[in-house]
Amino acid sequence: MMNFFFHTIFFIALIFEAILAIYLLIPLFSLLAYGFVNLFKIKSPFERRVFLDNKNYDFGIIITAHQETKFVIPLVDSIIKQTYSNFFIYVIADDCDPASLKFDNEQIIVLKPLRALHSKIKSIHYGFAHFIRKHDAVIILDADNLIHPSFLDVMNNHFRKGYRVVQAQFKPKNIDSNYARMDAIGDIFNFFIEREIRMRLNLSATIWGSGVAIDRELYENIEYKDSLGGFDKKLQAHLVQRVDRIGFAPDAILFDEKISSGASLENQRTRWISSYFKYFKESFKIFVNGIKKADFNLIYFGFITLRPPLFIVLGCAFLFTIINYFINSYYFYSWLIVLFSFLFSFVAIVIIKGKDSRFIQTLFIIPVFALRQTVALLKIKKAKKSFLKTQHSKLVFIDDLIETK
Repeated sequence: MMNFFFHTIFFIALIFEAILAIYLLIPLFSLLAYGFVNLFKIKSPFERRVFLDNKNYDFGIIITAHQETKFVIPLVDSIIKQTYSNFFIYVIADDCDPASLKFDNEQIIVLKPLRALHSKIKSIHYGFAHFIRKHDAVIILDADNLIHPSFLDVMNNHFRKGYRVVQAQFKPKNIDSNYARMDAIGDIFNFFIEREIRMRLNLSATIWGSGVAIDRELYENIEYKDSLGGFDKKLQAHLVQRVDRIGFAPDAILFDEKISSGASLENQRTRWISSYFKYFKESFKIFVNGIKKADFNLIYFGFITLRPPLFIVLGCAFLFTIINYFINSYYFYSWLIVLFSFLFSFVAIVIIKGKDSRFIQTLFIIPVFALRQTVALLKIKKAKKSFLKTQHSKLVFIDDLIETK
């Protein structure tokens, strides 16, 4: 009986180790796939799709401004300078004074809720409730964002080719501090693994909390558990099961402010970690539905969204490496190979996609980033009670930003 118990525990641990190893080997496989499609100049699924119509889609752009308005003006400026004109802007001034938001443009409306919403989800719903017409699609932006002049043109071309959900590419607005560069490195890695490579392999990309264009009717059918955190997690869980593919538009560039302090990092990561656990069940449903339907797109999407935050995966991997050092040399060396392959892939992705030597220097202090995330994990209960707003400080206009790129 005792032998059966120990064999069962060993078998469960082995499965858990195998899952962790797969998660850590995915960056290497992604790099190999990236090299293959570029070496043989294989067209992306978007490039292979044909245009289904020549319509100029009507975009309703919702800007969620919470307790600050100074960043809205540069964002609106970047929208007004688009090469595409069929849009309308809704600025939701939540718990802030909209007096400074005066725009002499008929394509902009500033909405001030009577009561403070303190919720991105509620702000989006408020924008929907005040649409002046039935837009074809909605684009959600945070107040600290800026968008490239061709952003809407690229999004329109994706909708013309049949996409109903499209995630934009993120690039940092600022990399002037170690924390900002560490935050940007996280985006570089995640956007490569979870969006760019998936797009090249004709799999659904994951979405972010901003810069996503969604068919209006699709969004209107979403029901949220509550209004605190996890907006993007619930959104993608709903959408991936209702569209053929969630698209990724690498040429629709959104510039996003990176965090500049440890306190901001902890708030941001506490919110993200909380949303992972909050919507874990949703991720598991996607995985199970994919198996039932024999749909690899859903299976892979569910499997990846089930992955714990990376610092937890790496922490468990190091723990198993240490344990196996004492009990099984074969598994010990296997874990060393897995960890080395992850480290190599991570650095290679940052070098290839980052294209800035300062990122390489910042890699040496990534352990500080991981430590801050561990602290954020210990504060996870705060995310259930508070909006945990991320503070912003970098005021810059799109013209100045493009000149420096």
